[in-house]
Parts: sequence; structure tokens; C-alpha cells
Amino acid sequence: MRTELASEPGDADRPNEDFAAVGLPASGQGGSLVVLDGVTPPKTGTGCLHSVPWFTARLGGALTELTVSLPDVPLVEALSRAIARTAGAHASTCDLSHPRTPQATVVVARWNPDTVEYLVLSDSALLLESPDGVVTPVLDDRLALIPRSALATDAMVDATLRNREGGFFTAAADPSVARLAVTGTLPRSEVRALAALTDGATRWVERFEEGDWTDCFHLVRKEGPQALVDRVRTRERADSAATVLGRSKTHDDATVVYVEF
Repeated sequence: MRTELASEPGDADRPNEDFAAVGLPASGQGGSLVVLDGVTPPKTGTGCLHSVPWFTARLGGALTELTVSLPDVPLVEALSRAIARTAGAHASTCDLSHPRTPQATVVVARWNPDTVEYLVLSDSALLLESPDGVVTPVLDDRLALIPRSALATDAMVDATLRNREGGFFTAAADPSVARLAVTGTLPRSEVRALAALTDGATRWVERFEEGDWTDCFHLVRKEGPQALVDRVRTRERADSAATVLGRSKTHDDATVVYVEF
């Protein structure tokens, strides 16, 4: 098995709000990956004493532990438990009802000799490659389908769309959100490799249109996750005015995890 991981902050002066981990049980019979993209907080605050990296480290750590130690617990339930555990760690000190309480997008994949399970919540991506080379993206496209006019201000998004029906969902403090994730299970024989990417890395496809998902996957497999991050940074620097549609930041935290069976 080959596993590779690259994660880089968008700004060297700010902590990386992404989280990534690969868990390989001692039995050698399977494993899991977890990738979170922490949602950058607004300047107006979040109602929480803790930072986004604090949140993603705890949620990601809990989710990694649960997916490895409880292989028979479905991924939806594992995410629900991880959210509940993390919420419990700061419910007594923070306002978890605040719409911008620390939160994150989620990608989880878990495999054993028979199956590959996956879960995607919000706008990070999971790419699955079959033995014949076909690359299938697993995407939660609810945010992408919202008209840009509805995303004009943070206040508008928080009041009408964030973690609301008809909008989009992230892992914050409500364990029930886990059931709204995009999920599935495939026979292990139908998956040769997979890659998980936060939206700072998916910019190569979705914003800069340097290639499609198959091109992106082949780049990661051939040159490694860091090569994709480097390509994104090159395009960002060439477009320092952020004229490409859909970019609220010149640089974003970018994480890529690659697993080949």
C-alpha cells in the first residue's frame, strides 16, 4: 500500500485550519483516511473561545480513532459520535448555537479486504480510481448549486444557508448533520486508489480549470500530492488579484491525501 499526504497553509503567518490523517490498524487488514477543511471564522467572532485548528484537531482526531477502532460502526455514526465528542469538549465554555461556531468540511474513506466506504460533507472532494483507470469524483455539490447572489455576504449566508435546509451543511456542533453527508460503499475490487482534497487543492480543477478530475488524479498519482499543491500556488500567484470567479482568498489552505491499494 502507498500513502502520501501534503498539507500547506494558505498564509505562512496563520495556522493551517485543515486536518489530515491516515489510520492503518495493526492487523494490516484495512485503514481509513480523514480530511477536514476548517471554515475560516469571520472577524465578527464565532461565539467560541477556541480556534478553528483547535476544533479540526479534535474532530479529526476523534474521527480517525473511531473509524479505526470501531470498524463495524458506519461512517455516518462515526462522524456523529465525533461531532458529539468534540461539542462536549467545549459546550460549557462556548456558544455552540452560534452560526459560525467552529466547523469543517469532511471527507472520510475506510477500507477493508472486502469494501471501501466513503463519506463527503460539504465542498471537499474524494476521487476514486477503478482498476481500469476510470476516476469518479464524490462531491457534495449543495454549496456549488447555490446562486452566487445568495452568497454575497457572510451575514446573508449565516442567516439563510449555513447548516440550513435548502443551503449547505458542515460538521459543527450538531451530530445529526452526519446523516446529510454523501455516502456509499463499493467492493474493494472496484477501487484501485483514492485521493481526498480540500477545496484549496480542488481549485486546480474547479477554479483554474487546469484539467478535469481525471487529470488531477493522474497528477497526484504520478508526481505526488505536493505537486498538486505547488501547481495551485503557481496559478494563485499568477492571479494575485483573485480575478478568477469564486475565490474569496488569494491563497487557501490546501491538503491532499493519496492512497493506493
